[in-house]
Amino acid sequence: MTTALSLRFPADFHFEHTIYSHGWCALFPFLVDRASGTLTRAVGDGASGSGVLRFSLPSQRRPRCELLTRGKPSAARLSAFASAARGILHLDLDLRPFHERMRTEPATEWIARARAGRMLRGETFFEDVVKMILTTNCSWSLTETMNARLVDTFGAEVAVGAKVAVGAEASSGSHLFPTAAAIADSSEDFLRREVRLGYRAPYVLELAHRVATGALDIESYRTADLSANELHRALRDIKGVGEYAASNLLKLLGRFDSLGLDSWCRAKFAELHNGGTVVPDSEIEAYYTRFEEWKGLVMWLDVTRHWYAEKFPF
Repeated sequence: MTTALSLRFPADFHFEHTIYSHGWCALFPFLVDRASGTLTRAVGDGASGSGVLRFSLPSQRRPRCELLTRGKPSAARLSAFASAARGILHLDLDLRPFHERMRTEPATEWIARARAGRMLRGETFFEDVVKMILTTNCSWSLTETMNARLVDTFGAEVAVGAKVAVGAEASSGSHLFPTAAAIADSSEDFLRREVRLGYRAPYVLELAHRVATGALDIESYRTADLSANELHRALRDIKGVGEYAASNLLKLLGRFDSLGLDSWCRAKFAELHNGGTVVPDSEIEAYYTRFEEWKGLVMWLDVTRHWYAEKFPF
């Protein structure tokens, strides 16, 4: 059954610039159909049910969110699915102060004009943290492969009448992202040998154990009344989450005080601002410091500006 979900989209929401804001759209359970401009993913209802969210941008240019389920969902389930959709698109993030600041400089005015800055998120923050751990010290293709094996191995199959997989190798799109409990019931040896997470295996397993047992309330981070520095310290306390991972996870919490540099960002900054010569991180930090609490987001949009110009001009 297909049900339209009524979501309130902010005036500064841009469909493509949110969906393609970073690499999450390429990681299961997300599935992108570039031909139709549609994003789908399996989600849970907070209990034992599941469904598939389908985000699209019809010809009238108003974003649409539809829910695919087996049978008619109750009002409570519809509310849970709508909440998941809002969280995935981070619709509650107020970017108006950010865009006002971007309009004050010619070099950043394009960001406000493009309505850029909102970042795609997982269904849960646990999902975001696991995926971020899987991006460390490896190629993007390996991240995709590890994530797909994790979803295939531990993710429950979505309960809809027909699979929503797109393409020959998209079986993972028919599964939910694994719960902490599902992964916690495994072992480090299994995660290394069968899922092939390498050195990340004990980190993912310990995180899953802490979340599944209630020792770590990871979901509270999305609504925590903590400063960015306090959240950063809390994230660094998670084994496997270093400076790069913590800073980029902060972006998914709507905190942009940290840059979250990796080798790709350093190389892109060098190409854009220093004739191709890589500079120390301190110089990159100094370049963006005037943007204060927004500097991490400005840096990311600066080094990815070509995505917006080439893929989805504004």
